[in-house]
Amino acid sequence: MRAFKHPQIEDVAIADVLHALSDPIRLGIVAQLAQEGEASCSALDGGRPKSSMSHHFRVLRDAGIIMSRPEGVSHLNTLRRDDLNDRFPGLLDAVLGAVR
Repeated sequence: MRAFKHPQIEDVAIADVLHALSDPIRLGIVAQLAQEGEASCSALDGGRPKSSMSHHFRVLRDAGIIMSRPEGVSHLNTLRRDDLNDRFPGLLDAVLGAVR
């Protein structure tokens, strides 16, 4: 299984983060990861088609919000909370606070 490409946190733009978080499905993925810490793609898909979810995970990865790694035949996802807090202090907490 191939490894995913993740941007360096200093290359992450606020516009990309906000765009990624503007979608309700992606926002739900981020909220779930904030609660669970790490989860497989299938645990986060909510019964949606794999092709649709692949797009959402790619947008979140490209925006620097999540980190995905292969684990056997699955992919495990984690929130880049510390990286995002270093780059944009308070942003993630504010967004997640508004979701609750």
